[in-house]
Amino acid sequence: MKKIKSALVSVFHKDGLEPIINKMMEQGVKIYSTGGTQKFIEGLGGTVHPVEELTGYPSILDGRVKTLHPKVFGGILARREENHLSQLDKYEIPTIDLVIVDLYPFEQTVASTNDEAAIIEKIDIGGIALIRGAAKNFNDVVIVPSQDEYSDLEHILNEQDGSSTLEQRTNLAAKAFGVSSHYDSAIFNYFNRSQELPTFKRSINGGESLRYGENPHQTATYHGDLDEMLEKLSGKALSFNNLVDVDAAIGLMREFKDDAPTFAVLKHTNPCGVSTRDTVLEAWHTALAGDPVSAFGGILISNTEIDLDTAQEIDKLFYEVLIAPSFSKAAKELLTKKAKRVLLKIKHWELQQKSFKSLLNGVIVQDTDLSIESEHAMKVVTKSLPSGAQMDDLMFANKCAKHLKSNTIVLAKGNQLLGMGCGQTSRVDALKQAIIKAEHFGFKLEGAVMASDAFFPFPDCVEIADKAGIKAVIQPGGSIKDQLSVDYCDQNGIAMVMTGVRHFKH
Repeated sequence: MKKIKSALVSVFHKDGLEPIINKMMEQGVKIYSTGGTQKFIEGLGGTVHPVEELTGYPSILDGRVKTLHPKVFGGILARREENHLSQLDKYEIPTIDLVIVDLYPFEQTVASTNDEAAIIEKIDIGGIALIRGAAKNFNDVVIVPSQDEYSDLEHILNEQDGSSTLEQRTNLAAKAFGVSSHYDSAIFNYFNRSQELPTFKRSINGGESLRYGENPHQTATYHGDLDEMLEKLSGKALSFNNLVDVDAAIGLMREFKDDAPTFAVLKHTNPCGVSTRDTVLEAWHTALAGDPVSAFGGILISNTEIDLDTAQEIDKLFYEVLIAPSFSKAAKELLTKKAKRVLLKIKHWELQQKSFKSLLNGVIVQDTDLSIESEHAMKVVTKSLPSGAQMDDLMFANKCAKHLKSNTIVLAKGNQLLGMGCGQTSRVDALKQAIIKAEHFGFKLEGAVMASDAFFPFPDCVEIADKAGIKAVIQPGGSIKDQLSVDYCDQNGIAMVMTGVRHFKH
């Protein structure tokens, strides 16, 4: 346990500070402060030592320089050991055991005004340095980096008579670096947006503040390293929804990374158009045909280079993000002309092995669904065998079904997504939705195949599919009533393949 004997207090907002100051005065803590905070403490009847007296310099440059001095940072950063303490004695520097900082409200200022001068003045320099210095010396110093940590300090003062444990100081240091990283990311975002920089860097530790979350009233932060996976060639800053959609697009296209040219269109994480063809241009046209209405404002992704011919066709459509392993020079020049549209070059298709989701009062972690079923692992369970072309379509449809929200059904033919139903509470409703979409966009389902992300508990789906012209079906199997669907297929000349692997996606 280390006793707090001295403190530096420099805060923008004074709310919640009074009980802390009163308790420190009661415990005889020597308090150093500056400017408005000093006046606030004096107003409480406390004795406060101005930082100017310690440093020998007044606050200068309109308050831009107050605490940036060796006599302040020496007292914070000194290790409480003979070598450092002897240097403090030599230069008459007092030790500082506690630092309380509340940074200038940069984000709030950005949100409330377009006055650049006012925004720039809210970039805290001394405060952020105090936070980092005190956090670095957590072995000896308690750091309180924002109002959110006042309760932690009050516990130390009230319950432990002003003495802190190493664990408490370590936890506060971790929070301090989180505050620091978040603050720096907010400043970066401001300059990045205002100057439309074409590249981005992600903060791994504290996270990057996004414009907002899923909706404008929600805040959001990204934690990770996009630069390791993607190179941003142009476009606006990626939003929360962009990131979620890009993740879904890469997950889908990973299934086709070694196939012939494949193109996919996604909307709200669901693939609404997917096609494999001999050229990327053909793949684009047939993917778009799957749902040209939903493609507006969608996420586009290819497993192969985008050439100029394809870029010229894509450029006719409004989209949010376009992703590919590479772009020809001419294609890149064309596609980067529209400043807000995001162009991403994917460096690799590998996904993290674990996936995370917050729920209730915690987080669940699971293995990422990286399973890709091979033809050899599948089992034909009907008298009718799928033809070679049908098996190709079944494999294609199964890959698509894996990346649609459950319950889901995919209808495909000729390595092209014809219709899909997703996110339905009934598998029958998902199938009906898929049929309606396919017919709405002019597709004939005779000879097409159907994929389901989970088993059929009754034969109703295969019966509806049969009447629509479907001649081959792929599903995981696993229902106690599997045989009912198999029997219907046998009676009506439909081939059915079971994979043994379910792909629920909630």
